[in-house]
Amino acid sequence: MDARMTHPVYVAPAALEALRAYSQAGEGLGVSRETRELVNLRASQINGCSVCVEMHSQALKKEGCSDQRLYAVAAWRDAPYFTDAERAALELAEAMTRVADRGDPVSDELWSALTAHYDEKAITALMIAITGVNVWNRLNAATRQPSGAWTA
Repeated sequence: MDARMTHPVYVAPAALEALRAYSQAGEGLGVSRETRELVNLRASQINGCSVCVEMHSQALKKEGCSDQRLYAVAAWRDAPYFTDAERAALELAEAMTRVADRGDPVSDELWSALTAHYDEKAITALMIAITGVNVWNRLNAATRQPSGAWTA
């Protein structure tokens, strides 16, 4: 499979700088890199972005994520490998990625689960990770970037 075009962040290098800066803005706000990578992977699975699924799976392995956890991300609700805090983060990733699928994308129940585990800074970090990966997913999907052939 070949990409339809040069990746947009190479056509507009300021976009690459901006996206990198945006993603880094969520670091140090109280959410582990592994949890941020879990939400990145889950959103990428939903969006069918093979580049990001591969990238975030590899990042999770580097963070020491077990194969069981890695393989179960797509079915996290039925797998015993995730903490309650991670489950809330994964549910937020799904809700924010599928905003048009429900009348209230982030329900009060989900918000309560989030605030039981994360403070405002940490929720901000999660939202930055989720919205950032959704931008990458959409750029990659629209231009059919092939997995394994591109890195930023």
